[in-house]
Amino acid sequence: MGLESVGDLALNIILSKLGPEDTARVSCVSNRFKATASEECLWSKFYSEDLDLDSPLDPDGNLAPSFKAAYKIWREAFGMYPWHLVKRVKRCWDRLKSWLTINFPEAKATLRKGASEEDIQELEEHLKVKLPVPTRILYRFCDGQETLSDDFESISASSLGLIGGYSFYGHLINVHLLPLSEVILETKEIIHLLSSPGRSRYILVAFSKTYSEKFFFLNCTNGQLYVGTKNLLLDDEMIPCVPNTLISLGHRFNSDQQQDAMLLWLEEHGRRLHDGIIKLREEGNIKSINLFPEEPPLCSTAITNGVKIRASALFIPELADLQHDTEKYCFSYSIRMSLLPEGCIINGMTFSSCQLQRRHWIIRCNNSVVSDIRAAAVIGMYPFLLPGQEEFVYQSCTPLPGSPGSVKGSFTFVPGRLTDPKGSQFEVEVAEFPLQRPDYIF
Repeated sequence: MGLESVGDLALNIILSKLGPEDTARVSCVSNRFKATASEECLWSKFYSEDLDLDSPLDPDGNLAPSFKAAYKIWREAFGMYPWHLVKRVKRCWDRLKSWLTINFPEAKATLRKGASEEDIQELEEHLKVKLPVPTRILYRFCDGQETLSDDFESISASSLGLIGGYSFYGHLINVHLLPLSEVILETKEIIHLLSSPGRSRYILVAFSKTYSEKFFFLNCTNGQLYVGTKNLLLDDEMIPCVPNTLISLGHRFNSDQQQDAMLLWLEEHGRRLHDGIIKLREEGNIKSINLFPEEPPLCSTAITNGVKIRASALFIPELADLQHDTEKYCFSYSIRMSLLPEGCIINGMTFSSCQLQRRHWIIRCNNSVVSDIRAAAVIGMYPFLLPGQEEFVYQSCTPLPGSPGSVKGSFTFVPGRLTDPKGSQFEVEVAEFPLQRPDYIF
């Protein structure tokens, strides 16, 4: 039995299983096949499966006359690229944008429309590089973030970075993704400060220019993303941000298997946001993506006598010194402390408040103790905890000669206030949390 004898419903089902490319070929066989292969329900299915959209929109967000027409516009707009890679990049951006829409619309508003092929070619001509294919497609979907001109260095304006950041003492970081026009300008400005002639194949794709600086460079030849250390301008010292074994640029421009560090980096960032590993932090009227992990195993939690302590750490690459024997790496750690709603319970007695008196830290590197610290307060403060209040949060830092390492310890509290204790002091556990150079560096 030939296909000509198959009923319309059965033919529609068969074509839906074939996919859009083979359906387009079948439409050339006969007028009947052409009519069935043009049905909106069929192309609505293809369009939804490939692009995860329920309205026939073109790449610029304009309404097309039909799902088939919209699908054709998409395929033509990205016809020079592997379609599977285009779909993957779209999923990456969709995931990031969906999280921003719900949690951080202020940052979502800074994302620019996609760049054109002409924009990409202009960058390549100015900087004399050839962008890896995955990065080209990433910029076709979103041309980085709007620059903030003279307000960029203000705290409120600079907190909207897509990648996010952290702060401790006077060190404030918030990383933005640069648009192509800024990539050209900023790359030209910084590359001539680097001494190695091979740095000409690097472009600056993301940075923080708040009170502290942090620079991310894409190597257009090998597809790796690098972050500068404290020795960046002294001897071009950089650290790779993505495992080298995952990068595959392929030998052909249209290879479906290509993945560079930029794509892997943004995919991992989206995963961490959606899984709640990193979250939005609000301080006053300032919102930002906070890179300190919020979930185990990178974040530890311990509850002692009603006092809850959460702790996690971050590798700080811009303060690393790979040539230093004892302070090769720098880690910042975030401590969050709170009192449970039922209050502080000691030997069956309930107290409505407690106050920190002192701390004890044991810091290890490669299973050896490198610091054993006993001191009063935390960053000069003695937090006073009440039931149900927001967490008291503070950040500090420590150098390490290597990785991995860890921190554990305890806080000493008194029920009531230090000036008016209601009972004997008690120890509160800080469960061990890791200090390690991660596979992905943000």
